[in-house]
Amino acid sequence: MSPSATFLLERTHRAGLRDVVAVRPAAGGLAALAGIATRRDAPPVFVKAFADPPADDVFAAEAEGLAVLRDRGGVATPEVVLADRELLVLSMLRPRPRSEAFWEQLAHALARLHLTITHPRFGWHRDNWLGRRRQVNTWDADGFRFFATHRLLRWLGEPRVEAALDATDRAALERLCDRLPDLLPDRPACLTHGDLWAQNVLATADGRPALIDPAVSYMWAEVDLAHVWTTAPPPEAHRFFAVYAELTALDDDWRARMPIVQLRQHLAVLAQFDDDWGAADQIRATLAPFRPRT
Repeated sequence: MSPSATFLLERTHRAGLRDVVAVRPAAGGLAALAGIATRRDAPPVFVKAFADPPADDVFAAEAEGLAVLRDRGGVATPEVVLADRELLVLSMLRPRPRSEAFWEQLAHALARLHLTITHPRFGWHRDNWLGRRRQVNTWDADGFRFFATHRLLRWLGEPRVEAALDATDRAALERLCDRLPDLLPDRPACLTHGDLWAQNVLATADGRPALIDPAVSYMWAEVDLAHVWTTAPPPEAHRFFAVYAELTALDDDWRARMPIVQLRQHLAVLAQFDDDWGAADQIRATLAPFRPRT
């Protein structure tokens, strides 16, 4: 087995899953090590661990997010088999089918989540995690202030962000934050997945959309929409956006807002990975109108 598979096998045994006989590395994860564990006396399970866990509660927070999306939001998620400081074990899901009907189902599920599970304040009852970085969820009744403080400006102190963005970029981000009430509609807080890119969309055994890797909070619904929109969804996903827009009565300007809403995710990627997959360039392009004119 590879070193990562050996590491995960040791973690499963240490957690008490002694019937795991082998682990095969799984592709897709960026922050943690992941694999498919074969068990002697039970179906295979998905296992996930950090070589150096960022905090004791990282998997407990993820397990809670999966549960609340399923139990309160009606969205399919994997069952949590085990969640401790070192290891997360989940029931297996399937790769999503390449069909427009599947993405239309996802549009209905996400619209139902966003329209029915709302809250008078923005945030969550605890902080949770976006990759290896803490997502601060301190309650705030003002969505613009919450988004500016805890989803945008909080990244400026990260070493990789400081190295990539100069003083003009940072000033432009602060100027954009000051203007958020003019740039984005005043929308209510609703339950959001928080890290909804295409890799986090899988399928249940019967083919329904299922979500993994949440960073839940009560936030604007467009945080989820922007993440799908800007992270290269597959061609069959094009109906997702039309169906979601119709179900949620989105205005015609929603596409123009996506780069501003997605700044949060670009900053998070820039903060955590040496290869930022173009995040720094995307950030600078979005901030360009907010730089002082010379």
